[in-house]
Amino acid sequence: MSWEEVIEETRDFLSEEFEVDRDLILPENSLKDTLDLDSLDYVDLVVLIDENLNIKLTGEDFRGIETFGDFYQLVRKKLAL
Repeated sequence: MSWEEVIEETRDFLSEEFEVDRDLILPENSLKDTLDLDSLDYVDLVVLIDENLNIKLTGEDFRGIETFGDFYQLVRKKLAL
């Protein structure tokens, strides 16, 4: 899977799960604010990433993650793409 495909798939499952317009899931937008995340939602996010991308993340991995761009870089690092 190419990096572009990973981003598109991620946008798809995030928009569906968190019921947010896919067009709002942009690198410069806030992950927390766009998805309206609370602490329990981060657990759901970790599970979604594992189920959809087969990446094991922890809550600790999200420290310093502010935007979707930060989030995408974390995913890219974990996938080693």
